[in-house]
Amino acid sequence: MADSCPAAVLKPMLHLRGEEQPVLGAMGTMKPTTPTIVIVEDDGATRRFLADNLAADGYEPVEARSAAEGRRLLAGVSPELAIIDLGLPDRDGLELLAEVRSGGERGARLDPHLPVLILSGRAAELDRVRGFERGCDDYVVKPFSYSELRARLAALQRRGQARLRLGRVRVGELEIDPLSREVWVGGQRVELSKKEFALLRALAGDPSRVFTREELLRGVWNFQAMGATRTLDSHASRLRKKLSVGGQAFVVNVWGIGYRLVDGEIST
Repeated sequence: MADSCPAAVLKPMLHLRGEEQPVLGAMGTMKPTTPTIVIVEDDGATRRFLADNLAADGYEPVEARSAAEGRRLLAGVSPELAIIDLGLPDRDGLELLAEVRSGGERGARLDPHLPVLILSGRAAELDRVRGFERGCDDYVVKPFSYSELRARLAALQRRGQARLRLGRVRVGELEIDPLSREVWVGGQRVELSKKEFALLRALAGDPSRVFTREELLRGVWNFQAMGATRTLDSHASRLRKKLSVGGQAFVVNVWGIGYRLVDGEIST
């Protein structure tokens, strides 16, 4: 396997992909998974070199030849990592990076915390500084050492896995990121108040279980004495309406007991 790969002289290198590993199981059971990495690179030889070698090293590469293709993949495949070239045919890679960090618009959600490595022939200090200012996590200059690139990706992956362990949650079409306090339903972002988010996060902790009114009032509002309050009901009603953007009712009122989310798989 070649270690150094000048972009001008790359030739395709073929390697057998590693066997698929099990993905995340139901109700958050963590199993080994093949990390998906999006490669946004217009040079075919460089793109194939990266895809073949990363596949041999246990990644699941997904390739894009332009910023537009890269954006669609970044929004659609939920990758763990991304490599973005700057000299793309339709847009500068820095623009795509900035859009990732903004979270995207028009319903196509991008993960603003996605670890991104810039791979570019632009070697000037100003170019590298601009890359970090736009939000890249690492910057590698072409021609590059594949071994070094792989080590840098592994470091980014470790940081990304540590972030995910803090609790990104999915329940059906509902997705919650506790770090950014962002919520999406079917890829569409939903704006919640602090208490609405806290209530949702509490219910998503075990979506198939009914949480009593007392549990929720004590855990979310820190109420010590319950009394006759409509706080929980009013917040639950507003939360239900906001989450119904896709026609689904996630927050269920269990009469006389409390609330739960609809049954569904949960992953962190």
